Amino acid sequence: MTTRGEPATGRGDAATISVLVADDQALVRQGLRAIIDSEPGLTVVGEAADGAEAVEAVRRLRPDVALMDVRMPRLDGVAATRALLRAAAPPPTRILILTTFHLDEYVTDALQAGASGYLLKDATGDQLVEAVRVVAAGEAMLAPTVTRRLLERMAQQSAGLADGGERIRGLLSAREVEVLLLVARGLSNAEIAARLYLAQTTVKSHVQGVLAKLGVRDRLQAAVLAYDSGLVRPGGGRSPGP
Repeated sequence: MTTRGEPATGRGDAATISVLVADDQALVRQGLRAIIDSEPGLTVVGEAADGAEAVEAVRRLRPDVALMDVRMPRLDGVAATRALLRAAAPPPTRILILTTFHLDEYVTDALQAGASGYLLKDATGDQLVEAVRVVAAGEAMLAPTVTRRLLERMAQQSAGLADGGERIRGLLSAREVEVLLLVARGLSNAEIAARLYLAQTTVKSHVQGVLAKLGVRDRLQAAVLAYDSGLVRPGGGRSPGP
């Protein structure tokens, strides 16, 4: 494992986003580092060649974002994500999964473990930079159509545990439930605002309220919870409410 400099300073300097790169291929790590370090406001603070190294490095360096390859030796990216985000004191780092496949089963597991999204390895440099910035800002990095397919797949896997969204309805206001349903279908704040005839600032406030009440890290995790609970059903429908 190689690191550079002191522990991540991205959270102390709002202009800098600190990134850890975890991939078992040295050339891939070098390429990702070169792209990220060439962008203003982004800096790579460490690298890891496997999942175990990634867990140790994230805990030590506390970067804003960790780019986590799925298939690595010793500990894969899913297990590393689970070890970090389900710990008693999880780091504030957001995990962005790197994968070769659109619907890799590992990606589904990683999202359920708490990852903030995934990026395909054939993405361009610009897409990589945008993904890092989006995830660092607390958003999810998934194309809406892919989001729906992934979430519906998760919902089918956990259908027997669903309660029809009763717990969620008990926590949220009626308007917040409406917003969550649209978030779960992959709509942006601007699209939700247009659909509900609200100001984007109002939608943003509702989304923040939903995240806080559900105790989740970002809108993707809120969407996962909506599908897992049965509030949103595979195929785009919603469960009947009271």
